[in-house]
Amino acid sequence: MQKKWNIKHPNPKLQADLSNSLSLHPIVAQLLLNRGISTSQDAKDFLSINLSSLHDPLLFADMDKTLKRIHKAKEKKERVLIFGDYDVDGITSSVILKNILQKIGLDVINYIPHRINEGYGLNHAIVDFAKKRDVRLMIAIDCGITAFSEVDALNNAGIDVIIMDHHEPPEKKLPNAVAVINPKRHDCKYPFKGLASVGLAFKLAQALLGKACEDYLDLVALGTVADVAELLGENRVFVKFGLEKLSHTKNKGLMALMDVARIKGKKLKPHSIGFVLGPRINASGRMGSAEKSLQLLLSEEEHEAYSLAKSLEEENQKRQKMQGNIIEEALSVVEREINFKDHRIIVLSKEGWHRGIVGIVASRIMDTFYRPTIVISLEDGLGTGSARSIDGFHMYEALKHCEALLENFGGHEHAAGLTIKKENIENFNNLINQFAKDHMDVQSLIPTLDIDCEISLSSLTLELVEAVKSLEPFGEGNPSPVFCSRQLTVKTPPVILGRDTIKFWVSDGKVVLQAVGFGLGRFFDLVSGGTKLDLAYAVSTDDWNKDPIIQLEIKDIKEAD
Repeated sequence: MQKKWNIKHPNPKLQADLSNSLSLHPIVAQLLLNRGISTSQDAKDFLSINLSSLHDPLLFADMDKTLKRIHKAKEKKERVLIFGDYDVDGITSSVILKNILQKIGLDVINYIPHRINEGYGLNHAIVDFAKKRDVRLMIAIDCGITAFSEVDALNNAGIDVIIMDHHEPPEKKLPNAVAVINPKRHDCKYPFKGLASVGLAFKLAQALLGKACEDYLDLVALGTVADVAELLGENRVFVKFGLEKLSHTKNKGLMALMDVARIKGKKLKPHSIGFVLGPRINASGRMGSAEKSLQLLLSEEEHEAYSLAKSLEEENQKRQKMQGNIIEEALSVVEREINFKDHRIIVLSKEGWHRGIVGIVASRIMDTFYRPTIVISLEDGLGTGSARSIDGFHMYEALKHCEALLENFGGHEHAAGLTIKKENIENFNNLINQFAKDHMDVQSLIPTLDIDCEISLSSLTLELVEAVKSLEPFGEGNPSPVFCSRQLTVKTPPVILGRDTIKFWVSDGKVVLQAVGFGLGRFFDLVSGGTKLDLAYAVSTDDWNKDPIIQLEIKDIKEAD
């Protein structure tokens, strides 16, 4: 699909001011401006992050109450239950909390709900589970911010609750917990609002021990990246130093998982978490129970860790196979049933599609057709669906418009979940598509590629590429910079490598550079047939068995005007 290039407008004056004050390459200065960093102090803070820049955890609303209740549990030798979500953020949060509370002398047990049997968040069944195990304090991590009735039921059973959640809190009131740690509370003075729940667990550990616990940074980086949290502020600190800690982790489960995933000893980047480690840890939770993943990260015995890591690898392979089959079926349904003139939103449903995978399928269908997509798994007359949206269309508001046809729904602008009766799906499809026609600009259905700078190919040097790396780690909120260069001449015939990768060399008449497009084999004919191209790309270095050379990682290709 042809993309619209959105090239950001340079600001020569601010660029020069920033470049001169900090001795930065002008292009790096412009990259900082593109990310909303316009003062010398902000740029200095962004480029020289360190652990000493972490905020005081006592700035959280209710942190004092949290510490007081935990110390009371220690004094009274009470058993503490940690209730965590089944995704990577919830699991890593649970591991940090268990380790730190045991470290200060508490008796701690964990509980992760079964995705299929129990669903997301606190449930009333946890009351009996906690009572039978003589629990007096429960900490809900990565969930609980809207669990009003569940918290009341726990209170009535004599169990105090601490909620640690990063999801949007209700506007008017909070659950009746002993304490609610959430940076998005309107009365919370904590300066950084973008922490994942694993970041909250780290901040509690920092408050309990009076120092930043660097040993947990590997887990913090893992949960932060896997939860697609913005890599700005404290998250950037966590991920930068956490990736270094992850490379030399002492966590036996992580060591085993990296070995099984064949990335042990390699330089780790956020991509290593998002596409290698994260999916493997998520695998068991997606298919049902996340218990194996929890035990992997808690394991202190090498043989057990390797056994669990291999089991997760097998489950991930099963998940990939099942996911591939469902995507293939979904694409077939799109071809048969979706009329893109009438359907601005793709709604797909089928019996037998696994509930734990429909979110991934929705993302893939959305990326393929660039349409908001809802994929629903049907079972016994009830559908469980996941929704993914494109920029410019607020999925939660669309679902809210259709709430009379839904049993339940929740989420935000770009992603949401829902349950719906089978007999309501057709009317829901019609209603949400009518909403889309009324509220979605046709232009928003054209995918956009954001480009930081238009530059000449010859301006690229190894020194500039290294300077660009100073903005790492790249990820959500701090994307890898994208450049474009025009009127380039293709110097070599393109070749197709493994996994649909295209490779060729281009020149602007002054330099000749290697260009690689991962998954972009569809451009083969365009590159073969024409000699002049406009290229959008990220920059990296290729040092495979030789001195490093500049490599262009292709994002898009157009015929030159």
